[in-house]
Amino acid sequence: MDKIVKNKIILHFMSRGENVALSRVTIAALASQLELTLNDLEEIKVATSEAVSNAIIHGYQNSPDGMVKLTGILYDDELVIEVADEGIGIEDIQQALQPAFSTDPERMGLGFVFMQSFMDEVKVDSRVSHGTTVTMRKRIGSAGAKNKAVS
Repeated sequence: MDKIVKNKIILHFMSRGENVALSRVTIAALASQLELTLNDLEEIKVATSEAVSNAIIHGYQNSPDGMVKLTGILYDDELVIEVADEGIGIEDIQQALQPAFSTDPERMGLGFVFMQSFMDEVKVDSRVSHGTTVTMRKRIGSAGAKNKAVS
């Protein structure tokens, strides 16, 4: 049986740092339609910020002219967030998922660590020179937070 979509947003924005806050507020507004704790809501906002920041900083190498696509889908028991860019892509996804790995020496390399910690599932699809899509899932209620998965 297919899940029923309660609500869905799709937002395209330029790869500019100020749009990280826009993505946080947008996902927070969508997620607030679910029965979440304030802690869950804050974790969702941080995970979204990290994914969008990665797209801007790493995917587009801070070029402000790229486009980031943010999709949020609400189901009865789950929030799915997808952040996609058409940037440089990730050569080695497994390496990129390692704590403290970063292609930018000024960065701590903890973005994926936060995403994995705060969401129930994080999936990264990437092709060099074609971009990256990060899909994050947060289960709501008893369906949730005990069985975290990363792929």
